[in-house]
Amino acid sequence: MSAEHIRRWESGALAHGVTDPFGQGPLPWLRGTDQYFDDTGLMVPWYVDLGQAQGLLPRARSTPEAEQRPALGRPRTSDDVGGQIKGFAAGAADLGGSLDLRVSVGAGQEFTVDVYRIGHYGGAGARHVDASPRVSGLIQPAPMVAGKTVSCHHWWMSWRLQIPPHWSPGAYVAVLTTADHRHRSHIPFTVRADKAADLLLLLPDVTWQAYNLYPEDGRTGASLYHAWNGQGELLGEEGAATTVSFDRPYAGAGLPLHIGHAYDFIRWAERYGYDLAYANATDLHAGRIDPTRYRGLVFPGHDEYWSAPMRSAVEEARDSGTSLVFLSANTMYWQVELDPGATGEPDRLLTCRKRQYSADPGGPGGAGSGSVLWRDLGRPEQHLLGIQYAGRVPEPVPMLVRNTHHWLWEGTGLHDGDPVPGLVAGESDRYFPRVALPAYTERTLLAHSPYKDARGVPRHQETSLYRAPGGAYVFASGTFAWSPALDRPGHTDQRIQRATANLLDRICKVH
Repeated sequence: MSAEHIRRWESGALAHGVTDPFGQGPLPWLRGTDQYFDDTGLMVPWYVDLGQAQGLLPRARSTPEAEQRPALGRPRTSDDVGGQIKGFAAGAADLGGSLDLRVSVGAGQEFTVDVYRIGHYGGAGARHVDASPRVSGLIQPAPMVAGKTVSCHHWWMSWRLQIPPHWSPGAYVAVLTTADHRHRSHIPFTVRADKAADLLLLLPDVTWQAYNLYPEDGRTGASLYHAWNGQGELLGEEGAATTVSFDRPYAGAGLPLHIGHAYDFIRWAERYGYDLAYANATDLHAGRIDPTRYRGLVFPGHDEYWSAPMRSAVEEARDSGTSLVFLSANTMYWQVELDPGATGEPDRLLTCRKRQYSADPGGPGGAGSGSVLWRDLGRPEQHLLGIQYAGRVPEPVPMLVRNTHHWLWEGTGLHDGDPVPGLVAGESDRYFPRVALPAYTERTLLAHSPYKDARGVPRHQETSLYRAPGGAYVFASGTFAWSPALDRPGHTDQRIQRATANLLDRICKVH
């Protein structure tokens, strides 16, 4: 793989995973070894000839856990150039409801759907819960492109998944496999339920879609970060889309870039028996859930894009006594708008005009418009989180803990200044002294970790916890690597597991 291709992939994916570009974590049925160079999880991009790369790939290893999983064979991941099999569906459905899968099969052959629920399941990471019969496949029409907005809303429904009332709410993945067993792709979705629970887990589907470059074909795909010009060159934000559609598959393997951070938390939390309900960020935006009915809201992964209704709902929940747990960094950075799609279905278009227009206060995205940095609108993230985005971390560095007398660090064995290796990674937050803080009755900075940015300038990361006047705790980890430390092989840290348990246990006991 040439250096040019490596740079192209890194910029195109904006790889914020701790070890692998997709940040998927250990999802056994997805991690066919024919997709990776080595055990660090470096994925072979779509433009690499897999035949030439075979000498770099590790041999498959048989484990007792693997032998207990469904024998799915070794199909290769579908890509966006060949489009061997790709699909999408609504991001969430209710127990007792249904989910319509829209699938395009390149050769028009039949395909199957295997459905998995994410969880601990004895370390397997997921459980196989349903399988389709062979489904007739068809070559769907090419995506529609309006400006740089790509949509597949006109695809025909291929198969309807009925969701039984006895299923558990949670995060699910539909695995699509061609009948010849040569290619595979994925559709993630959430199953909701109107149930009481201690904690509500909110999956960041708005942010996932902002990063979605589908189709990653060197021609038509676009995200809020990138698009291609007529020569197949990847453009940055100045040439990216300002509106993207939820009505399209995810690029590459069919999974969002940062989905593994959520899965890391889910596996750990379900292993230890926390009482969880599940929903998506779009559910929060649309008012389909009442966040005030839970003791805590958990934001498990990168959650950068927030609409005004999302922020208002979370602020109201905090003020009513619902605690907030932010396990990543660069949260609530951009304000976005959600609008109806081409068929009139609500909240299918995501708009964020970003820096292209924010310099003009009177233009689109300027002061008084809806789609710029929250801090530029006079509502910095720190007003809610207690800290806010500081920048990217080029290489993982240790987190240096502080205030270890605090109950959050109880039982971890940590002392002030102790390092937790590699825990500051991807991106970081810190306290900004010149930015107003939220109202609080108590507040603690739990880490202060120096690092150097890409230009060699000294920076630092901080972890924050405060208690709002209404009794809610608000925790912000200030790093991408916190969730992987809970349940990702090679990154798991028992001290971070214990600190997170201390936090959730305290929240679940708050009256």
